[in-house]
Amino acid sequence: MRIGELSRRTGVPVPTIKYYVREGLLPAGQLTSPNQASYGETHEHRLRLIRALLDVGGLKVSAIAEVLAAVDDPGRSVHKILGVATDLLVARYPESGDGTSLAASRAQVSELIARRGWRVGEDCPAREALATALTALERVGHQEFAGVMDSYADAAEIAARADLGYVGGSAGVDAVVERAIVGTVLGDAMLDALRHLAQVSISAGMYEARRAATEGAASGPG
Repeated sequence: MRIGELSRRTGVPVPTIKYYVREGLLPAGQLTSPNQASYGETHEHRLRLIRALLDVGGLKVSAIAEVLAAVDDPGRSVHKILGVATDLLVARYPESGDGTSLAASRAQVSELIARRGWRVGEDCPAREALATALTALERVGHQEFAGVMDSYADAAEIAARADLGYVGGSAGVDAVVERAIVGTVLGDAMLDALRHLAQVSISAGMYEARRAATEGAASGPG
């Protein structure tokens, strides 16, 4: 296909496609004449992946290049490639609080991972993100909230299995990574919304029912 058709099929403007080629994110098309090039399905799949990394994942061009290099590395397993892509989505927070509190939180995270038998490397950025959250809880006087961490971990396992079940239904590494990015980012948005809906419903059951019972008792025979 010509670059115009590639643009129509992917929704990516022609100048943007040319920019991706110049930056090395997208392979150049096969020259059919001095001023014409032909593009195939491989280019289409790669463009969709780039847009997912950029528009959904919010990654910068340098980070996208890092992911694509991993995708194109024949020595990397799919697990390692997904690690490169999804690790970039984990929020990085500046260290806060004293070093002793953060060290204790890191130990707590390591204990959780060991207790649940999770296979997670020491360099996984989510470990530090969780430790930072635990430290913040302590700093604001709500360290007891960490007592529900295993319940959160139970829910996280269910969500992760759903994520990877969706990812596993695709063919080709580009499609796997694209689905992982979309599923992680928009899956988080879905999970946040569902959590809030559940909170509203459960709160109504807990507090509105209690208030109705109290008001009923107050207006009873007397």
